[in-house]
Amino acid sequence: MFIMNGIGSLFEFAGGIGMFLYGMNRMADGMQKSAGGKMKSLLGYLTRNRFLAILVGALITAIIQSSGATTVMVVGFVNAGLMTLVQAVGVIMGANIGTTITAWIVSLGQIGDAAKALQPSFYAPLLIGIGAFVSLFSKKDRSKTVGELFVGIGLLFEGLEFMSASIAPYTDAPIFSNAFKIVGSNPFLGILIGIVVTAILQSSSESVVILQTLAMNGVVTTNAAIFITLGQNIGSCVTALISSAGTTRTAKRAACMHLLFNVAGALLFGTAGFILFCIRPDIAVHNITGVEISIFHTFFNITCTAVMFPFAKLLVKLSGIIVPEKKTEQIEEISDKEELEISRHFDDRILGQPSVAVERAKNEVINMGRLAYDNIEIASRAVRENSQELVDRIYELEKEVDYYSKYLTSYLIKLNNQSLSDKQHLLVNDLFHAVIDIERISDHAENLADLTKYKIEHDIVFSQRGQDELRQLWDKVLCCFDRAVVARETGDEAAIRDVYRIEDEVDDLEEELRDKHIKRLSDGKCLPSNGVVFLDILSNLERMSDHAKNVAECVQEEISSN
Repeated sequence: MFIMNGIGSLFEFAGGIGMFLYGMNRMADGMQKSAGGKMKSLLGYLTRNRFLAILVGALITAIIQSSGATTVMVVGFVNAGLMTLVQAVGVIMGANIGTTITAWIVSLGQIGDAAKALQPSFYAPLLIGIGAFVSLFSKKDRSKTVGELFVGIGLLFEGLEFMSASIAPYTDAPIFSNAFKIVGSNPFLGILIGIVVTAILQSSSESVVILQTLAMNGVVTTNAAIFITLGQNIGSCVTALISSAGTTRTAKRAACMHLLFNVAGALLFGTAGFILFCIRPDIAVHNITGVEISIFHTFFNITCTAVMFPFAKLLVKLSGIIVPEKKTEQIEEISDKEELEISRHFDDRILGQPSVAVERAKNEVINMGRLAYDNIEIASRAVRENSQELVDRIYELEKEVDYYSKYLTSYLIKLNNQSLSDKQHLLVNDLFHAVIDIERISDHAENLADLTKYKIEHDIVFSQRGQDELRQLWDKVLCCFDRAVVARETGDEAAIRDVYRIEDEVDDLEEELRDKHIKRLSDGKCLPSNGVVFLDILSNLERMSDHAKNVAECVQEEISSN
């Protein structure tokens, strides 16, 4: 009977861990979706100073419930060249502070012991019920997200309750006291346990909460809790270190700084703790509570940040020594310099935070659009001036646009498989179509380069009237595409209306100019060879405005769906 009870308790503990981990995942996912594009705005503050970087790092980690995930995202941004190492230091420090939020959420259960109605576990079943109902029956995307958040929070506290209940009958067993006595007397063993458990769970927040659950049942000594918590902070670096494999040297340094920061803090507090416990053995063997673990965890991370903040640049230098520059280093097997630079903008590590990744993809589509705009503008000059130099430049830009198309398409496909809201799924789908249309516009610019090359080889020069007519149409096409890019970037309905209006004007003008030119050909005022090139240019310009309208129509669809 005793054996069966023991097995039953083990099953209950395992089920509790499963519910807790799944609840954490659902809660983090729900909070992330609720935050939406706000994380992009937070990241925008990183360009200001390290103080704000710390704040942003703490807020983002509080939202996604994982300092390791935040650091992985930082590695991705550094790898893409979107963040400097100095900025990264601030975010990493802030991430360690933000990760303490989870511990305090769990501590609410112990703080409310005086009144059952104050305990989160009391409301957990209700939260699960409400969340499930809203998620299943609500048609609104935001409501489903809130429902998902409620289910996550409820399962988290139910899991904790299961774990605590399964341990409670055995709290007086000698195995617990002996185990924590051994761990508490050996700082290295305690730190090692913390590292291993956190590395397995891939989250210091989750490993700290499991330790808190044991502490709530009065089986964890102060010295063991301190050393294990220090190890958990080091263990949170494992995810970022793994993710830095195959990245740029700078990205590797970002992951290294995270490790240096946490190891330095562990050494500082570990040494101080060991000395204190030698002087005051009574404190060492005191049974610590979950709330006290939260207090220490918070104090540790805030103190480490305060102490290490003035030495942020030193951390950058140390990371440079540990990850030195190699003269012959090849970052990726990409020979083309432009392709290599563009490929760095699409780091898969950012996909782990879909809200940020969606905004990142949108920004890169805008960059692609502006590059294509430059190509159109250069093509207009090339046609007028019969310039081979400008023709060569068009081919170069077209290659870069193709690189954008290649990496954006792959990135958007991966992003679409992430946990996205309906609104985000629609945006990703529209971005995919925008990439296709922008790439086609750049293809037409390349066609114009080919026509210019033909003009140069056959010494074709348009009359002043012909050039003026082309300039008139070209200006409208440039304006149409520019407003389409603005609409894609800002969602401005006025810009969308401008695109529709200008595209109609382009269609009418193209038809008018075509009729005029055919009449000139019929009257013998223009050579047939010149006329064919002129008409091909008109056709390419009209097709550009069609694709610009497609981009604007997708934005209009998003506005209508909201």
